[in-house]
Amino acid sequence: MIRFFRTYYFKPLTRVLQDPRTFFNELNADDKKGYIKAFGFVVVSSAISALAGTLVSGKINPLMLYAIIFTNAFGMVLISMGTGYIFMRIITGKPIHAVPFFSVYAFSFGTTLLLSWIPYSMWVIEPWKWWLIGTGLIRGCGLPLRQTLAIILVSISIIILLFWFLIKITYI
Repeated sequence: MIRFFRTYYFKPLTRVLQDPRTFFNELNADDKKGYIKAFGFVVVSSAISALAGTLVSGKINPLMLYAIIFTNAFGMVLISMGTGYIFMRIITGKPIHAVPFFSVYAFSFGTTLLLSWIPYSMWVIEPWKWWLIGTGLIRGCGLPLRQTLAIILVSISIIILLFWFLIKITYI
């Protein structure tokens, strides 16, 4: 278990924090284990973030709160990645390997999730997360800067519209 955390969690986390450009450059499109590594990384980060958020909240039903925070953290990775992948296919018109694309989102989200439970941290964490995603799309997926910016801006816009829509139908 300790070896798993050292090899598959702390090593990638340290590399993303120290030198994200090099880390994303080394993503391998042919690495079949890439999905598993990225998936495990984001699950562990979601669990840590949910635990930290639950501990600082002091709510009466911590298990329910933990489940909600964990689902939100992991769900946002999937929503953002799905949105980004759809628009990447539309914008570029060509297929890109899914392994590095998913890995870019998983490692970017997973890294920033570790600080997301801190109140008001979103003003720093969100731009940093999207910068990591942009760096990963350019370095790890080989997308040009213009296409990367378009994918990120459209993704952010769609996510904001989705939340706006959900808020509106909640108060109907």
